[in-house]
Amino acid sequence: MTALRPEGGAQGGTGDHDGWGVYEPAEPEQDDRTMRLRLPAPATAQEPPDSRSERRRAEKARALGPGPGRRRAAGRGGAARVRPKERARVVAARLVGELFITLGVVMLLFVSYQLWWTNVQADQQADAAGQQLEQQWNGQQQPTAAPGAPGAKPAGTFEPGQGFAIIHIPKLGLKYPVAEGTQKQQVLDKGLVGHYTGTAMPADAAGNFAVAAHRTTHGQPFRKIGQLAPGDLIVVETATAYYTYKVAGGIPETPPTNVGVIQPVPKGSPFTRPGRYITLTTCTPEFSARGRLIVFGSMTEERPRSQGQPDALTGRQ
Repeated sequence: MTALRPEGGAQGGTGDHDGWGVYEPAEPEQDDRTMRLRLPAPATAQEPPDSRSERRRAEKARALGPGPGRRRAAGRGGAARVRPKERARVVAARLVGELFITLGVVMLLFVSYQLWWTNVQADQQADAAGQQLEQQWNGQQQPTAAPGAPGAKPAGTFEPGQGFAIIHIPKLGLKYPVAEGTQKQQVLDKGLVGHYTGTAMPADAAGNFAVAAHRTTHGQPFRKIGQLAPGDLIVVETATAYYTYKVAGGIPETPPTNVGVIQPVPKGSPFTRPGRYITLTTCTPEFSARGRLIVFGSMTEERPRSQGQPDALTGRQ
């Protein structure tokens, strides 16, 4: 209950009420804690231990395990530490990737070499061989060309790799030296047209002057001979004469073993009896050695060099 005290005097005061005055409740003692607002306690920076974020951190800590690796991972924002097996897989993947990149660069360089640089080298070699032939021919007195005449050498007279003629195909704008033999490194890879050793020479009274050349890479002299059609002209120039052939047909593709096409009367050609023929051979399809493309022609004119170039080369035809 609330304590009472009298007004005045020791007993609390005076009055008409039997010495007792009006009594009022005593004031409570002042407590500084009651003189200020009771502010709520400041919130702690950490969430309760059972909060969701704390649980996630605990799970990550358990996954990392004890030790300095855990502290380092926590310092990086809790990123998971790379385990030894995972590190090995990463290193292996990088090595494989670098290997594939290296192989790709090597293949690109090889293709560039085959499709571009071999042509540059072969063209330079073919041009030098053609200029050498022309200088030899122009530096000597030209005899009258006739079968068996001086300067009209028979087959087998020239050394392997030795140039002895120049082939012209006006329709294709083609002009390349012809050398003895069909060896790849010694003749064909140098951008030259190779003469099948043992077949006839242009000056022979009868036979098949058979030649071969690359269709792709190494100067690709015969790349476009598939465009030749019956009636197109081919001219073979030697030290003594110009020999003009007219295309009579061909074979789009035949096996590489079909050597009948270079016989004196070529098999598969429109010819049925001996004559003075020419056969062009090259690989087909392009960028493949699966088969051989064949073009046949028969001689229509033999013209001594002293009489100048034939109409097929001067454009007067």
